[in-house]
Amino acid sequence: MTWLSIHFACITCNKHIREAIWNSAFFPNLLTMLSAFIVLAVVVVLLSALSAKRYKTRLAAYPESEELTPVPLTTAAMVLGIGLGGFVDGIVLHQILQWHEMLSKKIPPTDYVNKSVNMFWDGVFHAFCLIVLLVGVVLLWKLLWRKDIARSGNLLVGGMLLGWGLFNIIEGIINHHLLKLHNVREVALNIPAWNWGFLVFSVLLIIAGYSLVNTKKVT
Repeated sequence: MTWLSIHFACITCNKHIREAIWNSAFFPNLLTMLSAFIVLAVVVVLLSALSAKRYKTRLAAYPESEELTPVPLTTAAMVLGIGLGGFVDGIVLHQILQWHEMLSKKIPPTDYVNKSVNMFWDGVFHAFCLIVLLVGVVLLWKLLWRKDIARSGNLLVGGMLLGWGLFNIIEGIINHHLLKLHNVREVALNIPAWNWGFLVFSVLLIIAGYSLVNTKKVT
């Protein structure tokens, strides 16, 4: 057991890792992790409210229109896209490529303790993504029996791309530029270029999603 407590990198069996996680920085780190998701929730609510208002204004201007509201499906798809976008970021950039980890600029993973601390916060990040994804599934499930909403693949896919792009934009601005928790690539010749390139890619996702959502289905 002594050998494990010194060398094995797990929270329950390694005192050094526990002390590196459960310290005075734990709750500030947790709040930091939550900040991007809180901002995303506010943005989704605001965008949904604005979209609903625009739909009602359009109906008031054309009362004879039989257009169904696209807002509920688009909103559910955006929430799904946020959760899936977080998983893509975590799985591809954190785990497969290991270009960065959640706190890799603040706590460089240059030894097994720091690596384990970052892995812990990556797990917390994925837990938040899972909660968002489950919320999206519930929102989508609640639409199954509604007859007053528009349904199309464009709304579903476009909304998910919007959510993915929004996640990247807000997570990138907050975590890469404002709080400086990590960079897209911690080891690169031009680190800022990777961070800005990530935001450009995110804008392209939003443009693609917006275009799909606003594409009228040909009947």
